[in-house]
Amino acid sequence: MALATVEELTFSYPGSAPALDRVSLEIEPGEVVLVLGPSGSGKSTLVRALAGLVPWFHGGRFAGRVEVAGRDTRRARPSELAGAVATVFQDPEDQIVLAQVEAEVAFGLENVGTPPSVILPRVHCALEAVGAAHLAGRRVTELSGGELQRVCLASALALEPRLLLLDEPTSQLDPAGAEAFLERAVASGAAVVVSEQRPATALRLADRVLFLDRGRIVLDAPRDEAVAWLDEHRPAWTASPSTTALQGAVGEVVTRVAGARFAYGGGPEVLGGASLELRRGEVVALTGPNGSGKTTLAKIAAGLLEAQGGTVERTGRAAFLLQDPGRYLVRETALDEVALGARRDRAARALAEVGLAWAERAHPRDLSSGERERLALATVLVTEPDLLVLDEPTRGVDPERKAELAGLLRAQAARRATLVVTHDVTFAGEVADREVSLGAEREAIAVVA
Repeated sequence: MALATVEELTFSYPGSAPALDRVSLEIEPGEVVLVLGPSGSGKSTLVRALAGLVPWFHGGRFAGRVEVAGRDTRRARPSELAGAVATVFQDPEDQIVLAQVEAEVAFGLENVGTPPSVILPRVHCALEAVGAAHLAGRRVTELSGGELQRVCLASALALEPRLLLLDEPTSQLDPAGAEAFLERAVASGAAVVVSEQRPATALRLADRVLFLDRGRIVLDAPRDEAVAWLDEHRPAWTASPSTTALQGAVGEVVTRVAGARFAYGGGPEVLGGASLELRRGEVVALTGPNGSGKTTLAKIAAGLLEAQGGTVERTGRAAFLLQDPGRYLVRETALDEVALGARRDRAARALAEVGLAWAERAHPRDLSSGERERLALATVLVTEPDLLVLDEPTRGVDPERKAELAGLLRAQAARRATLVVTHDVTFAGEVADREVSLGAEREAIAVVA
């Protein structure tokens, strides 16, 4: 008997075309299903429907039927599915409730009535499973985006659900951490539905692959058959990381950081003597494990933080795109948002450059996660900075759009120095002239591609 059944599901958000259009599928106990598709294709909406959040927490028009663990989601509230279903969403900051990590992971267990004597052992087991045992006593405000994501993953695993729903759960995790988590999720024995824009590891682990486009399922096939289909019809989803050196002509130094040291609030040093040089005409990928100080070093390079030791030299204007730019969109239309930094004609050109010419009059909150990422990119590109810093710019962006973004950054490389903080090794290989890695010793080591 299927654990979850979706029959002729059609759902539209208010004032929008159908996000899902007559979608039908079944999910068996223990099955691992990978959901792929372009940004805005309906992947997140499908995950929300399986969690019962559509239709309970998202206004819109719902038709069809979704049944999970024997409960019809039109009648059973998401709280009634808790324990049987657990979900990890794209933005970990939106899921955090409590101030301390151990308490956060325990919160869900307390809400489903887990015996008190069982809670702490399951909390620590879950944190260990995602490589976050060392974070148990930390405050969530002290964690990086990737560390927060691990905490959310641990909270879901602690519930030992029958159906585990993962909406881009590895978007802020380093490659080793992403692989370890997905392997642990599969080993849990739950049925797993995972939506991913970095599909290499998930493809290896999946039993079955769905591909959505414009709200419809265009592929539902076993993994090997699906890989062959992707190779032929959507090769960006199966492309291997590039190792081709891209170095072109470089100019003057725009930013030089030498021996930078930094600690937050009197805590341990996040940076213990990091150095970084960025020149006009080059794109540099800044990589390294979660918590190694990548975002901190990037903020120092851009002038958003002041180094507590070492020296920083900077020429011209810097622009910084944060990990979760959707939080900082403040205008009623996409064009007005970009026009905060330049004239409206330049704002329109910037939207077109990131593939959003059609969205000039759209409200930013009506765009998909990947579309909001591209809108935010337009808001910084339009300012024509000398140094452009992008912190995880491919989060929520599908492989085809990543290739377009890499092409855009390459085409504009001569205008500025560009620093890309990323865990996405495929994107780094496509876009960067060289890589700078922050390792376990928290010092910058230059690795030239």
